[in-house]
Amino acid sequence: MQASRLRDDYYYEDYDYEYEREDREEQQPKKSKLKAVKVDTKEDKPFILNTRLRSRAQVFFVVFAVLAMAVTVRSGISASRGYALVATQTQAQNVEQENERLRVEIAKLKAPARIQGIAESELGMKAPQKVYFAHEK
Repeated sequence: MQASRLRDDYYYEDYDYEYEREDREEQQPKKSKLKAVKVDTKEDKPFILNTRLRSRAQVFFVVFAVLAMAVTVRSGISASRGYALVATQTQAQNVEQENERLRVEIAKLKAPARIQGIAESELGMKAPQKVYFAHEK
């Protein structure tokens, strides 16, 4: 009998037996072998757990713990990605505001009145009093 097939309500005791052969007259020495003997454990039965049920419960607990950790890690990753997305959107809004401010500044710098003021004050240029147009035929 295999030890893995025995239940908890068995214990092992030694017993002796002899081998006899028909072709030999002398006896072989006595050998000792373990024998499974069922124990009556009526008062201990509430405390004896089914090992198969215990191992299934352990497997269930391990699987449940792994799944719980996976859900926790996944939600943590999702939260960190959400924070990164919000930070990127805020940065994009700041860049768009800066671009708009620079467009307004470029428009102010290209204004004809500003150019005329710089030309007259800094470069000493004056606007012509009379304008002549030449027309070719």
